Amino acid sequence: MRNIVLGVIAAGISASLGWIARTYLWRRGLRRRQAFFGLPTNSECLLVVNRYAGAEGAVHRHDAFALLELSALIKDCGAHAQIVTHDTAQQGFGERTEYCVGGPTSNQRMAAHLRTLLPGIRINVEQDPGPDRVAFQVGSERYRMEPGTAEYVLLARLTGGQESRPVFLFCG
Repeated sequence: MRNIVLGVIAAGISASLGWIARTYLWRRGLRRRQAFFGLPTNSECLLVVNRYAGAEGAVHRHDAFALLELSALIKDCGAHAQIVTHDTAQQGFGERTEYCVGGPTSNQRMAAHLRTLLPGIRINVEQDPGPDRVAFQVGSERYRMEPGTAEYVLLARLTGGQESRPVFLFCG
């Protein structure tokens, strides 16, 4: 009988220690994610999107997929998102975390961020068909889209200082 009681106590202690360790690791991972993405609990962030050529308030299909993924990440971090179109976003750099989705042709905010914060990066926005259509140029390197073979995107995390919130650019 004594061995059974000791076994139950040992199992309870082991389960408690396992639960405490798992909770600690989960919270540590959450804090690291929140720090990287600039999303402390109950903070506000902006999802800046372009307008699709269709109806008012419409977003391109692939941008909508990106927004779904971002909204899940934001919810996991315990933050709150506000979706705004590129031409109505009125905030300074680093005030709130910002996720800017879409290319510089259809998203003025993206174009402004690229122009001011990443001056060494150029994106060919001409609509003429050709090998340089939608090509990325980083310094002297050129990355051309080859449909079905090679497509490139720009993902950037930009910060203005230790206390400012990051701006994420998703373009391509």
